[in-house]
Amino acid sequence: MWGGRFSAKPAELMQAINVSIGFDRRLAAQDLAGSRAHAAMLRKQGVITSADEAAIQQGLATIEGEMADGSFPFRDEFEDIHMNVEARLRELIGPVAGRLHTARSRNDQVAVDFRLWVRDACDRTIEQLRSLQRALVAKAEANADTLMPGFTHLQPAQPVTFGHHLMAYVEMFGRDAGRFADARKRMNECPLGAAALAGSPFPIDREATARALGFDRPTANSLDSVSDRDFALEALSAATLCGVHLSRLSEEIVIWTTPQFGFIRLSDAFTTGSSIMPQKKNPDAAELIRAKVGRLMGSLTQLTIVMKGLPLAYSKDMQEDKVPTFEAFDALELSLAAMAGMVDDLEPVPAKMAAAAGAGFSTATDLADWLVRNLDMPFRDAHHVTGAAVKRAETLGCDLSELPLSELQALSQGITADVYEVLTPRASAASRKSYGGAAPDQVRAQVARWKEMLK
Repeated sequence: MWGGRFSAKPAELMQAINVSIGFDRRLAAQDLAGSRAHAAMLRKQGVITSADEAAIQQGLATIEGEMADGSFPFRDEFEDIHMNVEARLRELIGPVAGRLHTARSRNDQVAVDFRLWVRDACDRTIEQLRSLQRALVAKAEANADTLMPGFTHLQPAQPVTFGHHLMAYVEMFGRDAGRFADARKRMNECPLGAAALAGSPFPIDREATARALGFDRPTANSLDSVSDRDFALEALSAATLCGVHLSRLSEEIVIWTTPQFGFIRLSDAFTTGSSIMPQKKNPDAAELIRAKVGRLMGSLTQLTIVMKGLPLAYSKDMQEDKVPTFEAFDALELSLAAMAGMVDDLEPVPAKMAAAAGAGFSTATDLADWLVRNLDMPFRDAHHVTGAAVKRAETLGCDLSELPLSELQALSQGITADVYEVLTPRASAASRKSYGGAAPDQVRAQVARWKEMLK
């Protein structure tokens, strides 16, 4: 492979540390696509003959078939996917195979292959996010009126609905899809033609190869073209944030399925049992998603560390870009599929949720708001009166809605029996009619908006 510069083969240890075909074979489809586009451009520009291009294209088609049926001979001696393809092409069509590498280096070859792979991964992830959002929206629509406690500090705060809670995740995953789309747009420039680092003296048409591969344009600087891995880092950053959101939802599913909460049930399809405790039904899918986020974060950190100290242009360190990226997207795609399945599978327990919605004096803010609206009391004074009411109810061992009117009037004489109309969890949730609020009508409005966006 090295031509006339070397007279001996590399040591076995050198071969072991240098070979990458074990993982970069995943770039096979992208490598073939890049080679087809490059060969067609070379012929059009008169760099190779039509006969040479026809032989190359036929050989590449044969290789594609071999890869599809599993007969392609991947060999460590040829180090990576690029040289494996080139070596097999030479076996199939003879010396003309060597013309394919005219005006091209493995540096720009791997750069375009890897960009194509990451671009495809972003596309797959966006579609998976949309599927997860559709599952969440459907479940939210069915539960726009299902009361549950809203939490801060994992303490009951104010009543909301299960639909409203689920729609929060629709927003999160919407931002994730936007980040992947934004990263995809930025990475959609073609490095093919940058060659090793300085461009090519041949009359190549980089616009043509960019168009053929679905890129918006060629990259504008040959040094940056072969040394850039921002596109992978940006995609991994988006994957990490998406993983954080998946982990938060997983944590809630784990909590909600405990007997102490009992807010939801998962079927046998998304739970496992215990080898010793017959009663157990564990939310292992949620727990594993929660754990896999560590892989995403680790992959981002790993590639960041690889890239942080590299001078321009290409260094062999950059061979270590693929494994963390492949592993991260494998974990993310499995996690997104599992989460969509769990969301579709889970069933709320409305009685449990409703009972918890009124716990912890969750309508206290409604009392304070009532004092402001009906007695024209400054909110800070209303907050003080309400705090005193909570303290009194706690002493008497009752909820705010059960506190006698005389007790409330002892705190503020203007309070009337009408106040009890706002002290139920359902009334509290229904009153939150501001845009994006927890009122069922607002939840349904957001559901309708997202259903239209996700068509």
